[in-house]
Amino acid sequence: MDTTTKQATTCISTGITGLDQILCGGLTAERLYLVEGVPGTGKTTLALSFLMEGVKNGESVLYITLSETKNELEAVAESHGWSMEGIHIHEVIPTEDFLDPAQHHTLFHPSEVELGDTTRDISSMVEKHKPSRVVIDSLSELRLLASSALRYRRQVLAYKQFFARRNCTVLMLDDRPDAHDMQIRSIAHGVISLDQVQQDYGVETRRLRIVKLRGIKFRAGSHDYIIERGGLIVFPRLATGGTDVRNIKALKQISSGLDRMDELLGGGLEEGTSTIITGAPGTGKSSMAAQFVAAAIERGQKAAMFLFEESTNLLLNRTRAINIDLITPLIDGRLCIQQIDPAEMSPGQFTQTVLDTVDKGGAKVVVIDSLNGYVNSMPNDRFLAIHLHELLSYLGHKDVITLLVGVHPSMIGSTGGSAGDTSYLADNVILVRHFEYSGEVRQAISVFKKRAGLHERTIRELSISDKGIHIGNVLKEFRGVLTGIPTFKGKELDES
Repeated sequence: MDTTTKQATTCISTGITGLDQILCGGLTAERLYLVEGVPGTGKTTLALSFLMEGVKNGESVLYITLSETKNELEAVAESHGWSMEGIHIHEVIPTEDFLDPAQHHTLFHPSEVELGDTTRDISSMVEKHKPSRVVIDSLSELRLLASSALRYRRQVLAYKQFFARRNCTVLMLDDRPDAHDMQIRSIAHGVISLDQVQQDYGVETRRLRIVKLRGIKFRAGSHDYIIERGGLIVFPRLATGGTDVRNIKALKQISSGLDRMDELLGGGLEEGTSTIITGAPGTGKSSMAAQFVAAAIERGQKAAMFLFEESTNLLLNRTRAINIDLITPLIDGRLCIQQIDPAEMSPGQFTQTVLDTVDKGGAKVVVIDSLNGYVNSMPNDRFLAIHLHELLSYLGHKDVITLLVGVHPSMIGSTGGSAGDTSYLADNVILVRHFEYSGEVRQAISVFKKRAGLHERTIRELSISDKGIHIGNVLKEFRGVLTGIPTFKGKELDES
């Protein structure tokens, strides 16, 4: 039978939307799967979600626990606001009689007796309830009862055949903290690995990975997830794919709302491009980003701003002081502003937060302020630049204009790149600089890079007042503006 056809007709949901997306639809029914991870990674929560999805579909489901009691499982469900109604729970746990030394006197090794009793107990429960979904928690207990690797492997193989003949889809949970058991990985039809990474500061990062899935296409790599009331929320890694050359179209230019800024940009910013506005602190980068947002809202589009350093209240008051109204569109829903606490959010979760404002909120302009806050907030993530590249690529495919505010530490002089040296990822780079003139600190603006077309290569003065942002004439009479201490060759600076 064709694999894709079989997948389409026998695919079942795990009950976790993000995980189903990674699995390209869900799990193949009537197979045995291994869910592995150290304690605290959410294996039980995942298993309960899987069974609850079966109950919702009217299926008979069975949770066989060899470690946790029924009361403990119900407490887990209650913490998520779930009801265990419809889930058959069977405990295979030693009773308090096990503490009696007299119970240990036998001609057989205790593990041999207990393994046989456990196997019969599990088999009888399956025959009684005839479930379509089964969870066995956990393999650690079976491993100890088997006492040898050969017997343990044969036991799991026997379970696999037993459940297959009864059309059961089985999740076996394993919380081994040491090296992974490759024997069981080879037996299982698929392996889902849950991991928990401790950070130097802030909450730990949880990641999910599909180690193996026979005959089924899935989204490879590590995917961030969190555990909240209501279960696991998985954030699939972005995969944008290539561009179909048959769908190549002309890029529409979008105005900044400032004529001279558009002249610098060669007409404006193209849809689907990313732009870094970089410069020293106090040069007006965030204000320029707010100007692009206000212009987008003025032409009837929606926008979203993500703040890593500045508070929403400060942003709204500051922009109002320079004649940019962000309060009205924020109230009526045309603008979304979110303050990001990087100590509480993983890169994957942040990416999903951005995508929600685009896919669900309809935002066509996205501002990340600042790129430094994004990079420095997650210093332990070695692949943060790749996360950012995937995000920008996805937004580009959605024709979204992305503005990244980048800060370089030099107040005067060097034009070094922004934090993390990620300016190469952007399609456009706008540079804002301080320069000294007649005992006064002023700002200059120029476009350093534009991939989508030609742009003006001049340097213009930038000024910000209670009347708004003003782009002045070309600074033709200066030499060395980018050094911060230019030489003035004219008679006086044109203020027009």
